Amino acid sequence: MKKVVLAYSGGLDTTFCALHLSKDLGYEVHAVLINTGGFSPEELLEIEQRANGLGIASFVILDVTHTYYQEVIKFLVFGNVLKNQTYPLSVSAERILQAKTLAEYVKKIGAKSIAHGSTGAGNDQVRFDMIFQTIIPDIEIITPIRDLKLSREDEIAYLKKHGVSMNFEKATYSINKGIWGTSVGGKETLTSNQTLPEKAWPVQVSKSGTEELRIGFEKGEIKTVNGTAFQNPVEAIQKIQELAAPFGIGRDIHVGDTIIGIKGRVGFEAAAPLIIIKSHQLLEKHCLTKWQIFWKNQLAEFYGNHLHEGHYLDPVMRNLEAFLQSSQEYVSGTVKISLHPYRFQLLGIESQHDLMASKFGSYGEMNKGYTAEDVKGFTRILGNQTAIFHQVNQNEEN
Repeated sequence: MKKVVLAYSGGLDTTFCALHLSKDLGYEVHAVLINTGGFSPEELLEIEQRANGLGIASFVILDVTHTYYQEVIKFLVFGNVLKNQTYPLSVSAERILQAKTLAEYVKKIGAKSIAHGSTGAGNDQVRFDMIFQTIIPDIEIITPIRDLKLSREDEIAYLKKHGVSMNFEKATYSINKGIWGTSVGGKETLTSNQTLPEKAWPVQVSKSGTEELRIGFEKGEIKTVNGTAFQNPVEAIQKIQELAAPFGIGRDIHVGDTIIGIKGRVGFEAAAPLIIIKSHQLLEKHCLTKWQIFWKNQLAEFYGNHLHEGHYLDPVMRNLEAFLQSSQEYVSGTVKISLHPYRFQLLGIESQHDLMASKFGSYGEMNKGYTAEDVKGFTRILGNQTAIFHQVNQNEEN
């Protein structure tokens, strides 16, 4: 039997793929779950039991959460990356590392085929295939959902026919969980005028009132949460998610242009990513010069778009990461945030690198670094070319 490595999450699509590949196509299926920080131990055990009940050859869990942070997430934070000023790349970022990890596993066990559950209408099919064709160019890529043009209803009917037991009501929504957020796709996201119902969101609102959150950064990376030090930023992210998600913070629907040229909508829940990015961005406003911020914004937007569209292995990405890393030298301090139901508010920062240092003056009130005569001369020189233009051309304008 030919070995096939299947990217397996335990959801509807990959459960269908596992059964179809083994029973209908006769492959020796080796299912691999790439954990990017979105599963609890209980969920992983449930997924393992389901996978082993499908008659596959093997099932393994590869935890890459810390690698995910070091190779991808920290650069998304350094760049304050939000796709279309909205979406923290919750799924697109993790797909890259999942594809890389799967490709290495294929080489490890000597498989000649690889499979994933992407549809033919989304971005993931391109992300997976691009990574595979770069790292394992001779591999056979099998995509049952895409090739058979299956609807979720078709998949559910197939699994019920073969006696597979799972929560089919929950399976009406496509949910992808990771440490950098959870995406939610369903019938409402296929339209332009509907939003997801309360029951579709993975974390239900259970907190009310107000809580204050303090995040400490050192050279752009999270070091403390409410005064507690974390050696590992992954644990700090998880702590922020634990505190903020029950408020219903971080829910939104992203509308964007897909890699394949159509518009798409996806719901997402990303309390920690949105709070971290906005807090980090505020700290940078205080600690970086205007030209650092200007060029960081330009390059970070390109970095986020290039990553979103699957070009992680392009060497320009390493060049941009080097720039983003170097920009964080003085991005250290504490950001205060107020948490409320469905929203958060940035209250302010404290940093020894704050360029609003009072010894140089207070905006709109008093300056200590220059005189009134300095400003008069500066203003005359600053506006000199514009004044010359209008004086030279005033007759033509009249």
